[in-house]
Amino acid sequence: MKRKILAFVLSMAMAATVLGGCGTVGGNSSKQSEESKDAGDSGTGQEDNGDTREDGAGTEENNADGGTDGKTYKIGICQQLEHQALDAATEGFKDALVEKLGEGNVKFDYQNAQGEQANCATIATKFVNGNVDLIMANATTALQACAAATADIPIVGTSVTDFVEAGVVDSNDKPGRNVTGTSDLAPIDQQIDLLTELVPDAKKVGILYCSAEANSVFQAEKAEEALDKKGLSYERFTVSDSNDIQQVVTNAVAASDVLYIPTDNTIANNMEGVKNVTGPAGIPIICGEENMCAGGGLATLSISYYNIGYNAGVMAYEILTEGKNPGEMPIQYADEVTKKYNAEVAEALKMEMPAEMEAIGKEE
Repeated sequence: MKRKILAFVLSMAMAATVLGGCGTVGGNSSKQSEESKDAGDSGTGQEDNGDTREDGAGTEENNADGGTDGKTYKIGICQQLEHQALDAATEGFKDALVEKLGEGNVKFDYQNAQGEQANCATIATKFVNGNVDLIMANATTALQACAAATADIPIVGTSVTDFVEAGVVDSNDKPGRNVTGTSDLAPIDQQIDLLTELVPDAKKVGILYCSAEANSVFQAEKAEEALDKKGLSYERFTVSDSNDIQQVVTNAVAASDVLYIPTDNTIANNMEGVKNVTGPAGIPIICGEENMCAGGGLATLSISYYNIGYNAGVMAYEILTEGKNPGEMPIQYADEVTKKYNAEVAEALKMEMPAEMEAIGKEE
């Protein structure tokens, strides 16, 4: 009888050991499954269309500037269209947040509207329905669409000339709404100074821009004020979309000694077509930003789009982690500007550029 009791006790002990072992394995499997899920969610992926990227990765261990309490922030990025300046701003924005939050604590949903206002509205609605933590709107139309879509989700804009003119804030000093950000406005009076310095014999200035872009209209008005002070005559030449460019530029070249083009997304995306008309005619162009200049302009007073994008990312970080209110965060402007010129265009125009100007594309 004692042997039977002993055998029964031993068998129960063995069963308990086996069940305990299964519990341990099951616990590890559960943990590994959660870790795998986190890793899977964090990788770079493609959504249902080719214009959408979702970037993010890893775990909280990579947090660079402090804890996030295990939270992964979802950031929607609406970029108006693809060209070098806007691409640089988006890159700077993402770099700032990854640097400050850690790669594993931020996930980006990048959407390119391909220059279509309706696409901007659709993207903005997608972000709102997806309950993102913050929206970055890159360029004016993108910002207007996002601001129209939500008054609650914080929005940080960049590559926008004037936020008041865009109708998305009450004041550039105190936005008063859920919107703040960084401006790409370079000092236009200094750009006109550069124009008269490089083309001192110019009598008539053609101002070329897209009339559908509110910030381009704003810059054109500022350019006219500066030209009035110089006593120079001028004429506006406007396109409604890219289909008008060749004809409008042809008209502008025939009536002007030099062209001034502000930071305009439509023109920037079609500088090759502009160059094809102005080049043979020998008409120099003063551009609002560096990438336009590189595409066929003569010179620019350049800001860094990467830097204004990066600064927008810093503002987003402060909103997300420090609880700052975008309505109380003043619009920020470029830290510095640099006189740059296109060496190829200068050579073609047989123009000798001032020694203090920096040639675009030349290594230092």
